[in-house]
Amino acid sequence: MDAAVETRGLSKRYGGTLAVDRLDLAVRAGEVYGFLGPNGAGKTTTLRMLLGLVKPTAGEVRLLSGPPGGLGGVGALIESPGFYPYLSGRDNLRVMARYAGVGAGRVAAVLDTVGLTERAGDRYAAYSLGMKQRLGVATALLKDPRLLILDEPTNGLDPGGMADMRALIRRLGAADCTVLLSSHLLGEVQQICDRVGVISRGRLVAENTVAELRGGTVLHVGAEPAAEAAEEAGRLLGEERVRLVADGLDLTVGRERAAEINGALVAAGVAVSELRVRERDLEQVFFELTGEVTRHVG
Repeated sequence: MDAAVETRGLSKRYGGTLAVDRLDLAVRAGEVYGFLGPNGAGKTTTLRMLLGLVKPTAGEVRLLSGPPGGLGGVGALIESPGFYPYLSGRDNLRVMARYAGVGAGRVAAVLDTVGLTERAGDRYAAYSLGMKQRLGVATALLKDPRLLILDEPTNGLDPGGMADMRALIRRLGAADCTVLLSSHLLGEVQQICDRVGVISRGRLVAENTVAELRGGTVLHVGAEPAAEAAEEAGRLLGEERVRLVADGLDLTVGRERAAEINGALVAAGVAVSELRVRERDLEQVFFELTGEVTRHVG
C-alpha cells in the first residue's frame, strides 16, 4: 500500500539532547494513524520536521510520495491555532483562504465539515476551546488536503469537546483523507486509529494495529501467594508470558489453557481465588513497551 508519510533514519539533536532518534515511520494512504507517546517523547518535533518547520539533523522525509519539503496536498494543525479574536469564525477562515489562494466556496464547506456553520458568525473570542480547535482543523482543511496532520487535537478539551473532536476525526478518516494524529491519550488513540506507532525517548518502539499491539486476550489469575504463583506459572508457560499485577497475575495465553493452569497452581499449593479472561488494554501495552507509569501517558 502506498505510504502517505515515510521517514528513514529521521533524527533531531538539540545540543546534547537527541530528541528524535533514527525514526522509521510509515503511514499508509487512507488510514487514521495514531502517533502515541508521553509528553516530551519527540512527537511534536517529528511533526515539525515532517512539515519543514524544523530541519532534521539526519534522515529523510517523504509526504504523499513527493520530494522532501513538498507540502502540496498536506494540511496541518500543530499546537494551538492562532486567530483574530475580534473577527467571526467565518471571517477568520476567509482571511486564511486568501492567504492560501483558496476560493471562498471552501470556507462554507469546511465550516460544515467541522460542525461550526451555525456559529460561524460569532466572534472567535466567544468560542469555547473545543470550537477553537475545530476552527483550527477547518483551517487545515481549506486546501482539501489528502494528508491531515494533527498535533494533540484534543489537548485541554472537556469530555464533550473531546468526543466532538473524535467524531470529526472519524468522519475525516472515513473519507479519502489520511490522518496522522499525535496524542498522549491512550483512550483517544484506541477509539479512532487504524494503526499506532509508539514513540519513547525519541525512538519508535512499536508500530501495528491496536488489536495486534494489545495481543488478544489475557488470562487473569487471582492467587496467593502471588510470588509462588508467578514462579509456577513461569515454569509452565515461560516467564515472558507471566506478569505480576496488583491483584494477581496476568498470563498471556488463551482461555483453552485455564483448566491446566488452575490444576498446576493448586497442585503447587497455591490458593486460586479467581480465574477469568480479559483483554489487554492499550495502557498495559504502553507500560510494557516504554516503562511509563501514568494514567494518560503524559
